[in-house]
Amino acid sequence: MRIALGQINTTVGDLAGNVALCARFAREASSRGAELIVFPELSITGYPPRDLVEKRTFIGQSEAALQKLAEATKDLPIAIVAGYVGQSPVATGKQATNSAAILRSGQVLLRQNKILLPTYDVFDEARNFMPGEAQQLLELGGEQLALTICEDAWNDKQFWSRPLYTRDPVDELLQRGGTIAVSINASPFHLGKRPLRLEMFRAMALRHKVPFIVVNQVGGNDQVVFDGSSFVMDAQGRVIASARSFAEDLVMADLGSGAGDLNATLPDENEAVYEALVVGTRDYIRKCGFSKVLIGLSGGIDSSLTAAVAVDAVGRENVRGVAMPGPFSSDHSVRDAREMAERFGIPFDIISITPAYEEMLRTLAPVFEGRKPDVAEENIQARLRGLTLMSLSNKFGAMVLTTGNKSEIAVGYCTLYGDMCGGLAVISDVPKTLVYELSRIGSNRHGGAIPESVFEKPPSAELRPDQKDSDSLPPYEVLDAILRLYVEEFRSAREIAEELSLPLALVKDVALKVDRNEYKRQQAAPGLKVTSKAFGMGRRFPVAQRYFENE
Repeated sequence: MRIALGQINTTVGDLAGNVALCARFAREASSRGAELIVFPELSITGYPPRDLVEKRTFIGQSEAALQKLAEATKDLPIAIVAGYVGQSPVATGKQATNSAAILRSGQVLLRQNKILLPTYDVFDEARNFMPGEAQQLLELGGEQLALTICEDAWNDKQFWSRPLYTRDPVDELLQRGGTIAVSINASPFHLGKRPLRLEMFRAMALRHKVPFIVVNQVGGNDQVVFDGSSFVMDAQGRVIASARSFAEDLVMADLGSGAGDLNATLPDENEAVYEALVVGTRDYIRKCGFSKVLIGLSGGIDSSLTAAVAVDAVGRENVRGVAMPGPFSSDHSVRDAREMAERFGIPFDIISITPAYEEMLRTLAPVFEGRKPDVAEENIQARLRGLTLMSLSNKFGAMVLTTGNKSEIAVGYCTLYGDMCGGLAVISDVPKTLVYELSRIGSNRHGGAIPESVFEKPPSAELRPDQKDSDSLPPYEVLDAILRLYVEEFRSAREIAEELSLPLALVKDVALKVDRNEYKRQQAAPGLKVTSKAFGMGRRFPVAQRYFENE
């Protein structure tokens, strides 16, 4: 059987656009001799639709869009696997199902409902969908197709030491005689996810001795980025066809001969993270109806990385940098910002906040009288910068990209309504140490656009004289190691202190900063997930609470 992998970038809610995209890929696959084309999970509605599925009209239009895809491809000698939101067949429970259908000659040959509905990290499918119960095989081209949807294939009891579910839908179908396993996915990217995905499916292919067709969504939808990286794996666990990472692709594979297109992926994980940020930024901007962006360029490493990503995402002509020096800004910061903007070829403005800052101090002086300058005066500067950027955003219709990294956001080194103002927090899931590595990648892609002095200067918010991050934080190598264990692995302060050979008091102080700044993070712009646990929709902690790590 000749198989096509239809790795597409869908937009949530754009049913007509998604159907047209599927139809175009199906026609191309058919012209290349494919007998079957497989599209990702919820390819007709886009993933994740979230509470859109609570609308009966949405479900009805999804069902109608499936029929439109069948009608649009009825003249093609090819079967099509597509995902859609279906109407639950039972009167109780949720009204929607996460479903897949196999179409051919204008007919729906098979409908299959997702059984295992994930409710962890960024997933909350049990909130929206009714789980499926029964499954069927479909005979096609002399093969028995075993069709499953994403999580249904992620519960192999022999691969995971602690499976989340009692059922294993893949095993059930293959035990009933399935000869080809088809898994359609909307599997978000994070560091290490791509090799894990390959390892898991290889284990199943070897155990069941059947080929696996694995198609994954590509592109960004809100806070999650999908890497694609679809593949066909033979019964010996060898990848015989592969799609590119972070790009739409149409890949052919011949299960009979074991030959297929082997398109290049990104072997380096840091390169993959950088590309995830680019794709996630591009799709967020465009799918939200914007084309241009604004970035506050401080001359520091964080805004430099954000600028590099933005240029790669939407083009230099659509990126505008703004330096906003204040009373404590160093000359080299403005100089570095200007030089970088020139090297990237982006428009650049300098708007001093010093006059406005001084006026605010005069205005507040009667109320502040008798009190020493502190964080209040520092934050006025950050908020004036936020006000400036948002004013430019309103005037020119450009989205503001915030520049805070994960390390700062974790411990609250960010200002509400100041440097947190914006539409997308591009690097909010990138630890400071990784910011430097990704900045090298971004700089090198543009001939060394980021000046070397930006890499060498000590990090500083420049909100008071000679201020440095190290004045009140441990070195970022230490801080990031603590945060990885505390935020991503939920380890206790004592466990972290012992593992990293650090003073317990230091670790507890960092943990307390993380816990006490939840209120800030829940008011932040949405960020792009690139680690196993990002702040945002995948990490849900209460704000008003009194549990803090004591051990």
